[in-house]
Amino acid sequence: MDLIDSDIRQWDANDVKEQFGDSLMLLPSNDNIKELQTILRDNTIYRNTSRSDFKFYADRLIRLVIEESLNKLPFTDCEVVTPTGALYKGLKYGSGNCGVSIVRSGEAMEQGLRDCCRSIRIGKILVESDNDTHEAHVVYAKFPEDISRRQVLLMYPIMSTGNTVKQAVNVLSQHGVKEEHIILSNLFCTPAAAQAVVDYVPRMKILTSELHPVAPNHFGQKYFGTD
Repeated sequence: MDLIDSDIRQWDANDVKEQFGDSLMLLPSNDNIKELQTILRDNTIYRNTSRSDFKFYADRLIRLVIEESLNKLPFTDCEVVTPTGALYKGLKYGSGNCGVSIVRSGEAMEQGLRDCCRSIRIGKILVESDNDTHEAHVVYAKFPEDISRRQVLLMYPIMSTGNTVKQAVNVLSQHGVKEEHIILSNLFCTPAAAQAVVDYVPRMKILTSELHPVAPNHFGQKYFGTD
């Protein structure tokens, strides 16, 4: 059934905190971000624009989400000496970080992470759904050997139900990653998916650009040119 305007709740940071506590964070919104979200959702643009143009706008939004996700990682104080000999009090990442993309759509976010962290290690998880039961199950996973000691940016751009993410987190947990050391970097998320994942792994952090009951599930096909 189609949703009408009155059915669609406009979520802001206060609404998110009230509903999901500190587990879910919205990318701070502005007109630039709203335009990118509009372009990626617009059916006319989807049908008439080239893959390269769609990818250009998607990569812009991905970069913003990745930058904000990195901002949520732990930092420690440090001091450096500048070329002029002055002492500067700054910050550095508190421990090793890595990315993990959920194949295939999550791979769209890998370059954005590499653009921000040139030498970062990136693992992969492939989750497929059973054709009959629609139950998600993991068929492939490859991680850095020391992933249990790292902070993990889990990358998955479109979250409609949360089932795929829950299976991916299960695999990370089996490899010794604590759920509080995982940040899910996401572009578009439905409230139902957010609730399902928060209930399942309440200590994991989720950063998304938008909560909306309709997810743009065409994203991966258009981004990779398989539409």
